[in-house]
Amino acid sequence: MIRRRVVVSGAVQGVFFRDTCRRTADAREVAGWVRNRPDGTVEAVFEGEPERVRELVEWAHQGPATALVDAVSVTEEAPEGLRGFEIRPTPGGF
Repeated sequence: MIRRRVVVSGAVQGVFFRDTCRRTADAREVAGWVRNRPDGTVEAVFEGEPERVRELVEWAHQGPATALVDAVSVTEEAPEGLRGFEIRPTPGGF
């Protein structure tokens, strides 16, 4: 099991990025979460089998058809044993 945190910048809010990310993760049986950030980026954590997590990280470089991804930063983290995939609220109540 591996875990990756991604931060995606570009035109990625208001384009169904989070919902499409959740559905894509569910289909690949990847755990984690996704949320909008106040700075206009989208942050996600993917946890699961290495190949499936890599697929989600690759997907984040494109996002849904309505998104325009400029950049993706990827950070390797220790897995926490997450279950399921959720859309979390924007930090700070935005």
